[in-house]
Amino acid sequence: MGKILVACEESQAVTIKMRELGIEAYSCDIEPCSGGRPEWHLQQDVTPLLEQEWDMIIAFPPCTHISVSGARWFEQKRKDGRQQQCIDFFMLFTDTGCERVAIENPVGIMSTSWRKPDQIIQPFQFGDNFSKKTCLWLKGLPDLVPTKIVDKGEQVTFASGKSMSKWMSDSFGLSPKERARVRSKTFEGIAGAMAQQWGKPLLDLEGAD
Repeated sequence: MGKILVACEESQAVTIKMRELGIEAYSCDIEPCSGGRPEWHLQQDVTPLLEQEWDMIIAFPPCTHISVSGARWFEQKRKDGRQQQCIDFFMLFTDTGCERVAIENPVGIMSTSWRKPDQIIQPFQFGDNFSKKTCLWLKGLPDLVPTKIVDKGEQVTFASGKSMSKWMSDSFGLSPKERARVRSKTFEGIAGAMAQQWGKPLLDLEGAD
């Protein structure tokens, strides 16, 4: 049975979809899980786990200090080291012995600090009426194929002329920690596509042995 590590995932969105297919998947985060399945959650620093053998690693490293949405604070974050810490943590997932790795992050500085992503996807390509441009850096895995293209959802236009998805705009009323949690959520359609298109082939390979 394929053994999968879903790193930096307190929501367990991808882990649960993998488990529904019969795949041994574990979420990992320093925070308690909110997905309701603590028996599948490793609440710890992910770093030592990367030295173990996994059939696949899907990582959602924190993006607070490297996402372009926070570009106005980049200068200060560079000076105090927060941005470099975020970059260094992201890079941990680029240098593992695992043959299949996916790293997810919003549009940010990793495209220039490391390399451009292999794919950029949107929730509305996978059945969820939301817009959130999401980058994927892939190793040993194929691009995700859209499963159901729907409307991208309600947009809010500001006085400056810039627009933003309403769900993201509404998060401004939350505390910084809760806002980060809401914005970093993995939408169900994308989580399902990761399970079906990346996880299920592991089961098929084992069944052929």
